[in-house]
Amino acid sequence: MPPRSHFVVPPEGIMTTRILIADDHLPVRMGLRHLLEHHPGWEVCGEAVDGRDAIQKNRELQPDVIVIDFLMPRANGLEAAHEIAKTSPQVPILLYTMYLSDQLMDQAKKAGISGAVSKSDVGEVVHGVEAVLRHQHFFTHPQ
Repeated sequence: MPPRSHFVVPPEGIMTTRILIADDHLPVRMGLRHLLEHHPGWEVCGEAVDGRDAIQKNRELQPDVIVIDFLMPRANGLEAAHEIAKTSPQVPILLYTMYLSDQLMDQAKKAGISGAVSKSDVGEVVHGVEAVLRHQHFFTHPQ
């Protein structure tokens, strides 16, 4: 984990938003962590390497929001989201995938996912997290 000295510290009195990242590729997790922790008031509380790990880490860490990949071993993002929604329906989930399509977005909504962003549009991740934290749906158009 990189030193926290360069991260933005939220103003006093602002609650920290805890984010769980689930992706089977370390460089993606590192990039997301870097992007998300530069947002004032946000911290990545944990990382999961597959769908089953995401379910377990959700139970252990109780994040405020989850950013999850679609294609992962041991349960894909939709399967993991479906299980997480059963035990933590209050936790919004943002799907972050290279395989965004209208069909996948429909399946994501049925699995309890609040939003979806294409990995080709990394800049939209922050907007997506902001939206789902406000209990708004955020589904970008497939590219």
